[in-house]
Amino acid sequence: MTNSGLEKAAFAGGCFWCMVKPFKDWEGIHDVVSGYMGGHIENPTYEDVKKGDSGHLEVVEITFDPNLFTYEKLLNVYWQQIDPTDAGGQFGDRGESYTTAIFYYTNEQQEIADKSKRELEASAKYSKPIITPIRPAETFNPAEEYHQDYYEKEKEHYEKDRAKSGRDEFLKKYWS
Repeated sequence: MTNSGLEKAAFAGGCFWCMVKPFKDWEGIHDVVSGYMGGHIENPTYEDVKKGDSGHLEVVEITFDPNLFTYEKLLNVYWQQIDPTDAGGQFGDRGESYTTAIFYYTNEQQEIADKSKRELEASAKYSKPIITPIRPAETFNPAEEYHQDYYEKEKEHYEKDRAKSGRDEFLKKYWS
C-alpha cells in the first residue's frame, strides 16, 4: 500500500499490450503500466525479455484505490483476459515471457488470489487444470515508453495483432 492509500497489483497474461485496456478505464484505477517482472537480470529491455532467457514475464502493474475497485474485482477482470490452463504462453504469443502469473504484494493479496483461483477451479469452467501460479511480487521494471498504452498509440497495429492472436474468440467462448 502506498502513502496515499493506493495499492499495487501485478498480473502476467501474455502480451502486455492486451492486458492494459481491460483494466484502464474503471473508476478507482489510477494507472496501468506495462513492464517486466520475475527475471534474473537487472533493468531488462524488451529485447532481453523477448529472447526468452531473462526469466521475466510481461506484466501490467496496476495502481488502484481498493475503496473504489477491490483486489477481488481486479482478479475477476484478470481471469476473464487469459487462458489459465496454458503453460506455454498465451494465444499467439508463445514462450515463458508470455505465460500467466498473479504477483502479490501483500499477504492479504495472496490469500484473496488463492481463494479466487480455488473458486475458478471449482467452477469447472475449464476442462483442464488451472495452472496460473501465484507468486510474490518482485522488482517491477517498466517497459519502454513505446509499449505504454500501445492499444491507443498504435490502434490499427494493436487491433490486427489482437485479432490474429485468437484471444478474443477464446474469451468469448468462456466468458460470453
